[in-house]
Amino acid sequence: MKYFLSIIFLMLVNHPVNAVDYKLETVAEGLEFPWSVAFLPGGELIVAERSGSLRRISSDGSIGDPLRGLPQSYVESQGGFHDVVLHPEFASNQLIYLAFAHGGPDANGTRIVRGRLTADAVEDVEVIFTVEPLKDTAAHYGGKMMFLPDGKLLLTTGDGFDYREEAQNINSLLGKTIRINDDGTVPADNPFVGSGDGNEKIFTWGHRNPQGLTLDTDTGTIYLHEHGPRGGDELNRLEPGKNYGWPAITYGMNYSGAYVSPFTEHPSMEQPLKYWVPSVAPSGLAYYNGDAFPQWKGDLFVGTLVNKDVRRLDMENGKVVAEEILFAEIGERIRDVRVGPDGFIYILTDSSEGKIIRVVPKSS
Repeated sequence: MKYFLSIIFLMLVNHPVNAVDYKLETVAEGLEFPWSVAFLPGGELIVAERSGSLRRISSDGSIGDPLRGLPQSYVESQGGFHDVVLHPEFASNQLIYLAFAHGGPDANGTRIVRGRLTADAVEDVEVIFTVEPLKDTAAHYGGKMMFLPDGKLLLTTGDGFDYREEAQNINSLLGKTIRINDDGTVPADNPFVGSGDGNEKIFTWGHRNPQGLTLDTDTGTIYLHEHGPRGGDELNRLEPGKNYGWPAITYGMNYSGAYVSPFTEHPSMEQPLKYWVPSVAPSGLAYYNGDAFPQWKGDLFVGTLVNKDVRRLDMENGKVVAEEILFAEIGERIRDVRVGPDGFIYILTDSSEGKIIRVVPKSS
């Protein structure tokens, strides 16, 4: 009897009762380390390749030449083009925003430029943000952007790997989320504005290397995930002026096996909604609010680099109540996960022959 019940349990784990039937479609392939995708009106896509290119992809999957007019990036290790987003009023102003690694080996950091998209170029490009201080490591840039409903722009920045203490320094922009106006100026209601204590562009601090950022469009909740070291990847709910702990508190260890910190909590620092030990290396984060998969409404989707799958986090009242492994059959490192205006899920694979894969209902 015990053996029979064990078999039934394994069947339920591998084939959940509420399993969703889907199929995977390759939208485009042959991309060089695609790190993010944005959806243009009319069905086109625009993709940022870490190798330092933005490309338009037509609705039939044809990949255009690299767009002209963009700045050169520092393409080394984790450095390169990181994220591309459209201005909320893109239909009228054609503005796009690019986050990338700026500089060179001795001085580099996360920068944002914006410009006007044309058929084959980005024109009138201007710098609206550069992280301070610059660093001499080609790692931990963060580099995820998101426009909020109030028109403000969020950016994640990493701690620079060798400079993790800077994440707790409120005068440094390393290891932070940044909130700026669409032209790069400082919003009047940012946490440190007028305080004389802390950089006025800071929204939250105490982050290691955040590569996932999304918005619950139903409640306005901002979610972020970040890489831990050896274990301790985190999913966090962002609130302005809050400290998320790195490196003073963490559930991870140094790669050597030594402690980063002996503490996992502190009264003045936020706890993650979820953490992973061992690391899954989260990259890409999406809130599902589409109609194609009604069973997934309100859930979060997390890409993983180490496990080569996507995690569906079942969210109830702002809490993670379950985790489901999906799309492992892709068998590749997942760099980004997005929800398109069509309600389908788009997945970017992280390789020199990267793909854009669309998840659609099996019946469609």
